[in-house]
Amino acid sequence: MTAVAPARPSLLRALVEEARPKQWLKNVLVFAAPGAAGVLDNADFLVPAVVMFVSFCMVASGGYYWNDLLDVENDRNHPTKRNRPIASGAIPLPIAWAVGTSLLIGGVAVAAISSWEASVAAAAYVALTAAYSALLKHVAVVDLVVIAAFFVLRAIGGAVATDVPMSTWFLLTTSFASLFIVSGKRFAELREVGDDAQTRATLDQYTLRYLRDVVSISLAAAMVSYCIWAFDTKEIAGTSWPFYELSIVPMATALLRYLLILEQGHGAAPEEIFLADRTMQVLGGVWLVVFGLGVYVS
Repeated sequence: MTAVAPARPSLLRALVEEARPKQWLKNVLVFAAPGAAGVLDNADFLVPAVVMFVSFCMVASGGYYWNDLLDVENDRNHPTKRNRPIASGAIPLPIAWAVGTSLLIGGVAVAAISSWEASVAAAAYVALTAAYSALLKHVAVVDLVVIAAFFVLRAIGGAVATDVPMSTWFLLTTSFASLFIVSGKRFAELREVGDDAQTRATLDQYTLRYLRDVVSISLAAAMVSYCIWAFDTKEIAGTSWPFYELSIVPMATALLRYLLILEQGHGAAPEEIFLADRTMQVLGGVWLVVFGLGVYVS
């Protein structure tokens, strides 16, 4: 009896897979600034924040298309990335270029619905994506900072779309927490590929000790920045309730939990950790409740 070869995924399914919808979880950062300001219960603020969320989903997916197109040969030599739609040939290259570019341009156009400042934030993301995919991902350390900047731009985009001011400590917390996640991802990847580190640009330039140091430094900076932001926010709110300070506990615990996950050999795909680890989910829920009480009870 002749064996039947497995069916190749449809083009539509491959296009959706290449857009990496699981990664859209990162785009909830657009709600950070308006959420901390306590304005998301107002449609005048919620609608532009949702529009900005859609915008960043589009430009981020377009960025994934571009990055995989420019890195297609390296991905084909990677043990897992060779199965990605572009590297595997499930999406023809001309179609991938057309879809990726359309997503980038369309995302900036969608952001303009909120405000011209929001479209500038989305355009900055696109420009940084192009620079990263073409050049910056090949420069060690710079690649870490650029990827962390993608997270920060999401937070900035949400703030400018809703016209909500951002404090210095909010930006520092976002920046260092992003660097912690990014360096942790690289640390986990290097442990995973070992001697085959050439499968990713710059990975062979790092050492586990160096990345562990960056993880530790960024974690400490994120925790200190968040503590100061929490106390500073309480002072600005003029409340006597201790919810802002109490929110430090689940936040610090979540960061330390993620550090443990990294040391256990996981973390190469942070979004999958957050979606699968029940403890992280509970800590995130507790933080939302406690911080939310600080915002709406004060």
